[in-house]
Amino acid sequence: MGSILPGSEGDILMKFAVITLVVATFAAGAASASEKFSDVDYLKANRCRGLATSIDGVVDPAALNSFVKAERGSRANYIVNRGEEEFQRARKEAKSGDRRERLTAELTNSCQAYLGAATNVAKQ
Repeated sequence: MGSILPGSEGDILMKFAVITLVVATFAAGAASASEKFSDVDYLKANRCRGLATSIDGVVDPAALNSFVKAERGSRANYIVNRGEEEFQRARKEAKSGDRRERLTAELTNSCQAYLGAATNVAKQ
């Protein structure tokens, strides 16, 4: 005879399979999104790049350049432009002798998050 639920058992299994697939896809997307750096991180990395360019021997600027280049493609144009502004501002700030100690500490601490494990501190 018939069942109380509308549709056949095959339809119900198919719907369940589709829902499971959609949930798994969203879960995988959320996991990969959590590994990405935010726009704020991108701006901070540009600041670090500017400091590293002007303060020699503390952090390898090439490593920061690689990070910024890799992250640039996923950013809106206004974020990329703002990142360049942060880079220029940090370069200018690093040329001030009275701030050098604080900026060097920034390079050796917070800027380490944007460096690969092999290039953390160039020379100390």
